[in-house]
Amino acid sequence: MRRRPSRSSLAFRWVGLLVLLAIGGAYVHPLRAYLSARTDVKAKRAEVAVLSREKAALAGRLKLVGTHAFVERQARELGLVRPGEHLYIVSGVEEWKKRAGTTGGVGVR
Repeated sequence: MRRRPSRSSLAFRWVGLLVLLAIGGAYVHPLRAYLSARTDVKAKRAEVAVLSREKAALAGRLKLVGTHAFVERQARELGLVRPGEHLYIVSGVEEWKKRAGTTGGVGVR
């Protein structure tokens, strides 16, 4: 027949269990904060990568902005012409393409 442990032994076991639970409970909040911070860091790193690519694209575009060809292209898009040139505006091209059955380029039938 087994002997039942003494009251002091049972109390010591319960206290030990409560201490372990308290220590485990104390780790819950820092662990959640760590996991949340790790997720935030991943998101921020992805955002930084996107912004770095955008920065590189804008830096390349900035190099082109100062060139004569860029300025001329922008001026032509605004409908400006050089002195001595004549501006011709052709309208109805899309309707002509639809009637001609072409979707791109200029085709002769």
